[in-house]
Amino acid sequence: MNISDRLAQKTPRVSAMKGPQEVGEADTIDLGSLSSVLWRGKYLVCAVMLLTTFLAGLYAYVLAVPLYQSTAVVMLNNRQEQVVDLESVIGGLGADSEAVNTEVEVLKSRSLLGRVVKKLDLTNDPEFNTLIAEPSFFEGLKQNVGRGVKTVLGIRAPQQPPLSPEAEARRHLETTINGLLERQTIRNVPQSLVFQITMQTESPAKSALVADTIADTYILDQLEAKFEATEQATSWLSDRVAELQVQLEAAEERVKTFRANIDLVSPEALQGLEVQLKETRDRIANVALSRDAAQDRLDGMSETGNEQTRMRLELDIRRASDQIVALETLQRQLESQIDQQSSDLIRLQQLTRESEASRLLYEYFLGRLKETSVQQGIQQADSRVLSDAVIPIMPSAPRKSLILAMGIFMGFLIGSALVLWREMMRDTFRTPSDMEFLTGHTSMGQIPLIPARKRKDAIAYLQQKPTSAVAEAIRNLRTSVLLSNIDHPPQLIMVTSSLPGEGKTTVSIALAQNIASMGRKTLLIEGDMRRRIFGEYFEVADKTGLSRILFDGVPLMEAVTKLENHDFDVLLADKSPANAADLLSSQKFRALLDEAREHYDQIVIDTPPVLVVPDARIVAQLADAVLFVVRWDKTLKGQVLAGLNEFDSANRPVDGLVMNQVNLRKMRSYGTYGGYGRYGRYGAYGAYGSYGSKYYNN
Repeated sequence: MNISDRLAQKTPRVSAMKGPQEVGEADTIDLGSLSSVLWRGKYLVCAVMLLTTFLAGLYAYVLAVPLYQSTAVVMLNNRQEQVVDLESVIGGLGADSEAVNTEVEVLKSRSLLGRVVKKLDLTNDPEFNTLIAEPSFFEGLKQNVGRGVKTVLGIRAPQQPPLSPEAEARRHLETTINGLLERQTIRNVPQSLVFQITMQTESPAKSALVADTIADTYILDQLEAKFEATEQATSWLSDRVAELQVQLEAAEERVKTFRANIDLVSPEALQGLEVQLKETRDRIANVALSRDAAQDRLDGMSETGNEQTRMRLELDIRRASDQIVALETLQRQLESQIDQQSSDLIRLQQLTRESEASRLLYEYFLGRLKETSVQQGIQQADSRVLSDAVIPIMPSAPRKSLILAMGIFMGFLIGSALVLWREMMRDTFRTPSDMEFLTGHTSMGQIPLIPARKRKDAIAYLQQKPTSAVAEAIRNLRTSVLLSNIDHPPQLIMVTSSLPGEGKTTVSIALAQNIASMGRKTLLIEGDMRRRIFGEYFEVADKTGLSRILFDGVPLMEAVTKLENHDFDVLLADKSPANAADLLSSQKFRALLDEAREHYDQIVIDTPPVLVVPDARIVAQLADAVLFVVRWDKTLKGQVLAGLNEFDSANRPVDGLVMNQVNLRKMRSYGTYGGYGRYGRYGAYGAYGSYGSKYYNN
C-alpha cells in the first residue's frame, strides 16, 4: 500500500468525524487562517517592503530625472465673426464628437509636429533625438553584453550600407518626431470644445515653449489651409471666368450673325402671317363657292337661253378660276414664308437662350471670384488660444510620494506572495488536526520544545521543573497512553519515528520518568542497538547490555542499570556481533520481554526510525502500544505517511501520534496550541495556550 492509497483510505475516516459546520466551511476561504499566515510571515513581508521602498526611494530621489510639465489650452472657435456676409470657400468646423476627435488627431499628426521640430530645431536636442543622445548606463551595459555574446558565439552583425544625406536627415527628423510624440499629451476636456496640449521635458522653459509652439503651429496650419484653399479657388475661378467670357462672347456673336442673315422676324409678325394665311384660305373657299354656283347656273341654261347671260356666266367662271389660282399661289407663298420664319424664330430663340445662360453663368462665377478675392484678406482660424503655457516651478515627475507608496504596496504584495508561496510549499505538520486529518490516527500528545541544548540537560529540565508546560505535556501523553485501552492498559510501550532527529529517545526517557513518578516500577529499554545514544543522557559506565543477555544468557536483573537520580531502571544496548534486526526477531528477545513484564509494572522501549531499519516493525509485534513521534513543522508529511505505511504493511498499525518539539511561541500564530485546531477539542486555546500559562511554572 503506497502513500496515496493510505491517504485515500484515511481521509474518509477523518471526514466522517467532521460536523456540518466543518464540511461547509471546508469549501470557503478561511480569512482568519489567511491572516494568520501573513502574520507569521510578517518579518519577511516587512523585509521585502523595506527593500522595495528603498529601491523606490533610490529611483525617485537619485536615479530618476526630474520632468517638468506645461500645458497650453486651445478652443475650437465655432462662433466666428462675419466681417462680410460672404460664403467661405472652407466652412467652419462643427461641434460634434467626430470633429473634436479629428482635431485631436490633427494635433498629434506627424506633419504638424514635423513643422514644430523644424521651427525649434529639435533635431539637435538629445532629449528628443535619441540618435545623438549619450546611451544610459543600462543601455550601454546591454549593448556591451550583446556585443560580447555575439563575439563569443561568432555572430557578425550585417553591414548596413551608408545612408544618403537626405535619408540621414529624414531619419533624424522621424526619430525626433517620435520623441516629441512620447512627451506630448493631447486631452479634450469632456463636454467642451477645449483641448489641453501638455508637454513634459527635462526643462521647465522648454516644456512651455514647445507647448506654445504646437498651439501656434496648429492655429497657423488652419489659417494656411484656408488661405491655400482660397488661393486655389481664386485661381480656378479666374480661369473659369475667362473661359466663360469667351463662351459668352461666342454665343452673342452667333446671335448677331444669325439676325444679320435672316429677315427681321418676331412672334407678332409671324402671327400676322398666320392670320393672313387663314384669310387667304377663307377667300379661296368663298371664290370656289361662287365659281361652283356660276358653273351650276351655266350648266342649267338651255341652248336657247340668253346668249348674253351665258357669256356673262362664263366670264364670271373664268375670273373666279383665275382668282383661285392667284389666291392659291399666295397661300403657298404664305405657308413657305411662315415655315421659314418659324424655323428662324426657333433657332434665334435657342441662340438667345444659350447666350443668356452663358451670361448668367459668367456673372455668377465673376461674382464668386470677386467674393473669394476679398476673403483672402479676412480669413479666420477655426481655433484660438485660451491660455498660453506657463513655465512650471516644481517638477511633475517623478511623483516621489506615489513612487514610495507604490514601492510599499508592491513590497507588501511581493512579500505576501512569498509568504503564501512558502506556506503552500510547506509539507510539514503544524497542528494536531492536520496530522489527524491526513493520517487518520489519533494524536495522543503534543510536547513543547524543551529549552535545553544537550540531551542530558533536557532530562534534568524535566526533573527540576515538574510543573512546567513540558512536564504537563508528558503527563498528558502518559494519561492518553494508559487510558487508550481501559480494559487492558498497555504494559509494554514502544516509541519510534520515521527518521532520526525527531526526539523519540527524549520522549521515551521522559515518558519512563513520568510513569516511574507514579510509583510504578518502570524499565526503559534502549532498543536502538545501532546508535546507542543513551550514554548521552545518563552518566553510566560500560555495563552489560541487551546483546549480552541474548548471546551469553546473562540474567535480566543483572544487566539492568539502576540510575541514582532516576526512579526507573535502564537496559542499555551494547555492541553486538549479530544484526540487530535478527536479534530482535529471536525467541530470546521475546522471552526477555516476557521476563521484563514479570518484574516491572511498565516497560518503555525506544526503537530505531522505521524508515531507516526494520527493527521498529519487529518490536511493534510484541508491544502493547506503539507511539509514533512526529517533529513539529519539521517532519515531511510524506515521510510520516511512509512510516505509518510500514507499520500497516506489517499488520501492526500504530496506536497514536505524538507531536514533538512544538514551538509554543510560533504555534500561537497558527491559532492552535495543542488541540484539534480551530474546531477541535481545544478550539483556538489548546492545552498550552495563554490560559494554560496560569497553571504552569516554567
